[in-house]
Amino acid sequence: MAKIDQVSVENAVSPGHVRNLNAGKFEAVRAAYLKVLPDTAPGLTPREIQAALLKHLPQDLFPGGAKAGWWAKSVQLDLEAKGVIARQPKPPVRLHRV
Repeated sequence: MAKIDQVSVENAVSPGHVRNLNAGKFEAVRAAYLKVLPDTAPGLTPREIQAALLKHLPQDLFPGGAKAGWWAKSVQLDLEAKGVIARQPKPPVRLHRV
């Protein structure tokens, strides 16, 4: 059985908590996430981001968008933890690149 490449992912909600995830899927969603996320505030809601992501994800990794929501949330929390994206201070949650 071939070994799957892994990437260490941080979590903005749980500082110091790191998970190892499938690198291919994570990088595909990360690239799509950064492609659709605006550079300026107020940004997009997670629901708007997820809808926009679907057309940028490879079908061989996410057939019909399967599991894309879970991966989008993982990417969001990692990018927030690393300071690549930020959320608006007031509800609803809206995200943009830093």
